[in-house]
Amino acid sequence: AEAQNNLGLCYDIGHGVTQDYTKAVEWYRLAAEQGYAEAQNNLAHCYNKSHGVTQDYTEAAKWFRLAAEQGDAEAQNNLGLFYDIGQGVTEDYTEAIKWFRLAAEQGFAAAQYNLGLCYNEGHGVTEDHTEATKWFRLAAEQGLAEAQYNLGHSYDIGHGVTQDYTEAIKWTKLAAKQNLPIAIKTLKRLEEIQQNIQ
Repeated sequence: AEAQNNLGLCYDIGHGVTQDYTKAVEWYRLAAEQGYAEAQNNLAHCYNKSHGVTQDYTEAAKWFRLAAEQGDAEAQNNLGLFYDIGQGVTEDYTEAIKWFRLAAEQGFAAAQYNLGLCYNEGHGVTEDHTEATKWFRLAAEQGLAEAQYNLGHSYDIGHGVTQDYTEAIKWTKLAAKQNLPIAIKTLKRLEEIQQNIQ
């Protein structure tokens, strides 16, 4: 199964072979049907993105769930996103939070960021900026640009942390270095504020 998944990945990205999504799907499916979680997640992506198969969100959700239930953090995050927007499943913020949290607690940066957003906006949970900032920080420390920007923003406005322009600039700058447009724009404003304070 692992070899089948890896061969599928080679066809998926055109690594050592001509890129061929149909062949990728064939190999992913062979591994996925043996219960191989990574292949189940990859097959779900194919259904989600219409790579080698007709786009089918319900089928994508099915394979994400099979991988998620085996503890695959990426699949848990993806299933959370599906519940968050009601794609392939009935919209259910409680389920979204459940899957985001499972992935976030495994250290999966995108899920930590998504969980932070939920707490920041009171989306499926009680609004809690301190909790939001905690999850943003964990993802930011792993280098996720969006999380770095959001952590910087928390320091900028004093949400969940004491307002601190030095920290705001530090995290916003890290996101800006990754070419996140909103971070680049915000960094200029923050640096002007800091200059005026000095």
